[in-house]
Amino acid sequence: MISGRTQVAGILGGIKQVKLSLSPAIHNAAFKDRGLDWVYVAFGTAEEGLGKAVRGLAEAGVGGMNVTMPHKVMAMKYMDELTLQAGAIGALNTIELSDGKLVGHNTDGVGLVRYIQQDLGVNLTGSRVLVIGSGGSARAAVAGMSAAGADLIRVLARDVGKAEWLHQVAGEVNFETAALGDVPEEWVPDSTVIINATPLGQKREDPAISTEAISEHAVVVDLVYRPPVTPLVEAARAKGAVAHSGLGMLLHQAALAFEIWTGTEAPMDAMSAAALSEMTKAES
Repeated sequence: MISGRTQVAGILGGIKQVKLSLSPAIHNAAFKDRGLDWVYVAFGTAEEGLGKAVRGLAEAGVGGMNVTMPHKVMAMKYMDELTLQAGAIGALNTIELSDGKLVGHNTDGVGLVRYIQQDLGVNLTGSRVLVIGSGGSARAAVAGMSAAGADLIRVLARDVGKAEWLHQVAGEVNFETAALGDVPEEWVPDSTVIINATPLGQKREDPAISTEAISEHAVVVDLVYRPPVTPLVEAARAKGAVAHSGLGMLLHQAALAFEIWTGTEAPMDAMSAAALSEMTKAES
């Protein structure tokens, strides 16, 4: 931390994306709770200006950065180092400034695992996981589920080639892919964990999967957190499944970033309260 002045952290992303981000509310609440003289702001950045933004903020001595869509992959090329997790996933969401170097982290996968295991009380060892999507969030989900001991990971995507690339992320775990719209009949009812990492399912007429086939014993996480109850979450709950939005993952990945930057344990209660308050304001 730079002595004598407020330390700045922030989120880099597309202009539309950062306007909707809950990260400023979450992190500013955390800094306040821990008595840290930090402030967290949003930096809306066009793709062509990302390199200048990353280098400029680093030179200005910011305490740390988050990265959101659509820059999670492109930001990697501006790093001096990548953690094993970020390198394996092929995307980053957190930047640490360490000894003058930019270090890229990805806390999404670990954040998702922490949420499912700690908050939902679900043991992921031996689980059969269905991931919908093949982008950065899907990559993080596959990496997290693999590291947590999943027995089988299946990926559904429009582009089966991109889905098959995720086999590298899954490592030695049993792995299968299929195209959206051509889902093998047994996949949905056989899944103990279902993770939607796409915008699909936000409209009832555009479901990501056949929700009628979801098992009552499944855990369903839709990584979208606006609205807080998506049609997929609503339908899964109607089948008796445990189903939630991506807010829990968002909070846990934010907590991990906070700890990387500050070396201080994140105040989860304060961060959660801030996120819920901000969402309530947006809906009113």
